[in-house]
Amino acid sequence: MEQEVLDLAQDLAEIGRLVEDDDVSTVLDRFVRRVVLSVPECEEASITQLKQDRPDILARHHKTAAQVAEPSRVALAEQLSASSGPLQETLVYAEPRRIGDLASDHRWPDFNAAAINAGYRSCLFLPLHAAGSIPAAFTLFSVKPDAFGTTSYDVVLLFALHAGVAFDNITLYDNSMQLIEHLQSALHTRTVIGQAQGILMHRYDISSDIAFDVLKRGSQDMNVKLRHLCLQLVDAQHAGQLTEVLHHYGLSQ
Repeated sequence: MEQEVLDLAQDLAEIGRLVEDDDVSTVLDRFVRRVVLSVPECEEASITQLKQDRPDILARHHKTAAQVAEPSRVALAEQLSASSGPLQETLVYAEPRRIGDLASDHRWPDFNAAAINAGYRSCLFLPLHAAGSIPAAFTLFSVKPDAFGTTSYDVVLLFALHAGVAFDNITLYDNSMQLIEHLQSALHTRTVIGQAQGILMHRYDISSDIAFDVLKRGSQDMNVKLRHLCLQLVDAQHAGQLTEVLHHYGLSQ
């Protein structure tokens, strides 16, 4: 038992570790794959987020990938993404839903039929307690009735809690990388604009403010982005074609 606990702790540490080029999809896909391998009697796991009032599957993995089973799995995915059903209730109310036997439970007949057709007999839905404002949930399926008993349920809870943390971390990481990209783009744009101003200042012996006004006028008159116009001027200067480009944009005197 002690070794099993240590193995589980290692699993949780590994799947939550961020590596270079990780994104939300990659991390969550790694997470559900490890869940299927680690949780007893779990055949399929998925992580879903509520988008525009409907469940959106972000990551999904099952043990087998038989081609003959794919149509039934597609039908099950459609039911998971429906605007009603156990997953929708978990996302909306942040409450777990468990179906011990899909064959005898009558609360969600359409969903149950799709799950049974895909070969499953029991399932579990748990909300992910992430810091983000968009609700997310953790779903597990088994081919056996009442698969997720006390011990298995405790293991699943550990994964669900860790999934919430992992979801927060990768979302924060992804948002930070996007912010860095935007800042780098803004810095490059500012540099290009400054270079274009310098070209006009030197050519026409004008001030920085006047040069900027000239660039803005050219951008508006030609209906092009200011950064694009400035980049064209800088490239033209290096290529010895500045006069032609200035004339094209109506900036020659």
